[in-house]
Amino acid sequence: MTNHIFISNKLKSFNKKIKVSSDKSISIRSVLLASQAVGTSKISNLLESEDVLNSLKTIKKLGINYIKRKNIYFIKGFGVNGFSIKKNTVINAGNSGTLARLILGLLVKTKTEVKLVGDKSLSKRDFSRVVKPLKLFGVNIQSKKNTLPIKIQGTNFLRPIKYKENIGSAQVKTCIIFSALNTPGITEIISKSSRNHTELMLKFLNYPIKVKKIKNYEKITIEGLKQFNSFAYSVPGDISSASFFIVLTLLSTNSQIIIENVNVNKSRIGIISILNKMGANILLKNKKIYNGEEVADIYVKSKKDLVGVNCPAKFNSSAIDEFLIIFLVAAKAKGISKFRDLGEMNKKESKRLDLAVKFLKLIGIKVERFENDISIHGKPNIILSKSFEMKNFLKDHRIFFLSCITALTLGGKWKINDKDSINTSFPDFLKILKKIGAKIH
Repeated sequence: MTNHIFISNKLKSFNKKIKVSSDKSISIRSVLLASQAVGTSKISNLLESEDVLNSLKTIKKLGINYIKRKNIYFIKGFGVNGFSIKKNTVINAGNSGTLARLILGLLVKTKTEVKLVGDKSLSKRDFSRVVKPLKLFGVNIQSKKNTLPIKIQGTNFLRPIKYKENIGSAQVKTCIIFSALNTPGITEIISKSSRNHTELMLKFLNYPIKVKKIKNYEKITIEGLKQFNSFAYSVPGDISSASFFIVLTLLSTNSQIIIENVNVNKSRIGIISILNKMGANILLKNKKIYNGEEVADIYVKSKKDLVGVNCPAKFNSSAIDEFLIIFLVAAKAKGISKFRDLGEMNKKESKRLDLAVKFLKLIGIKVERFENDISIHGKPNIILSKSFEMKNFLKDHRIFFLSCITALTLGGKWKINDKDSINTSFPDFLKILKKIGAKIH
């Protein structure tokens, strides 16, 4: 079976209303929190991507059963530290850094040693940022090079910690919050602002967690060893998945789109703020609050005269997964776009900052790079006519998505490999593109 696609035609003008895949971050968190609740939780519209399916397999290995009826997953939890773990248990997180880092936080009290592994890509990623705070809690955790595989064995003598998280990593913050659930006393985190789905979900569950804003940081306090009841949750659309259709519309001719029911949490919509600074007019309509999360329809129209941006670093955390596609807009904008302090991009599924520079040069865009800062010289009239083959530096779902949007908006004849990578986060990506009118072979 082939694992590549061909695109050789730009997309014609369109006017569509679509729904994108459910939010991956919230899907994983809802599965893990349901595993810690007392009773049977009902989660609807769960994203059925590889990362989320691996989360379901993980809780099952830890003694938590679930069934699916129609569009609802029923997950039966036994409360905080309610896992029942067999000897020699191995958890495979696949490609999911979110699952791998978050599940460690829920294993801090396990009596049985658990081994955590992942795929080739995940096994290269740095886990020191969670290993360090877990050791402060008193957990026995072993990793040769601060990478997977990791062995973890919990303890009954956990101690609350005070920890400063300077990276702006929601995964690190949530790992500490999950560890605190099992720990007596008050755990305190001073965290650089990042996506806050975990805090909002725990507030929705009436768990004793407090968040106080301090400039670019948040002070989070969690009281441990409190139980919470099962819950019902319908997962909204994912802004990261929506971002590719936002840019597709923006760079197409005489087109518009409405993307329905998307999570527009302020810690996630950096892409909208950045693109609007570049001259886009992206609107949020039908806003509502659902269980603490802000949800809206996103309205986008094509825009010819986009301009370069001197991007404030304050948007980095809220757009970290979307910079690849933002760079494509910068490539077509008038003037020079500047982005700073993007080292965190190289800590993702691949070294995305390195690959972004390589990709932009491949399509003829001048890029200047100094360490983690880049400047992109836009070409407003860029039209691609050559043949391109994307391989070797793929296997990252977001680079596959980026290649497709480039082909459909800038032209050229493209062979794009590693089609299966879309199953990580957005299995319906190609199906929705075809619905809009894309010719994909």
